[in-house]
Amino acid sequence: MKIFLSFILLVSILFAKTSTYECNQIFEARKAELSNKIEKIDEAREAFEALKAATNALLDKKKSMLSQKEQDINATLQKVKEKEADIKKMLEKNEQLLKAIKEAKDDKISLTYSKMKDSAAAQILSSMKVGEAAKILFNLKPKKISKIMAKMPPQKASDITTILLKGPPFKKPGEKR
Repeated sequence: MKIFLSFILLVSILFAKTSTYECNQIFEARKAELSNKIEKIDEAREAFEALKAATNALLDKKKSMLSQKEQDINATLQKVKEKEADIKKMLEKNEQLLKAIKEAKDDKISLTYSKMKDSAAAQILSSMKVGEAAKILFNLKPKKISKIMAKMPPQKASDITTILLKGPPFKKPGEKR
């Protein structure tokens, strides 16, 4: 029995050494596998970090380009607003000039007709369109208007009087300006 026990002890020692040796080999193999996986994870992380840095750099570049374009657009918009204001001022000035020219023209025409003989003015105004004749007569003094209308054919004087009663703008119904 002692021999048997010794034999079992010897076998178990041998078996334990073999088992330990196999376990160490398995652990070493598994350790190598895990090291490879860790290396791959580290490489993937480095690639991700590089991609992230490149993306951030590109994003920053695009933001600065966008900011520059926005500044350019704002500057252009400001120039357009300034030009628009200048154009409005010029339009107002031109309208005032046109009004002054029209008044001067009307004054000159009125002055011309006020210096004419009543019969000559009546003859000329009778041959004109009713609206145009009314516009000229409107700028004359009432005394001169009455003298000229007295020399006109009654129907024409009546039409002009009707238009004058309506006031400016002087045009006959259905008449185009």
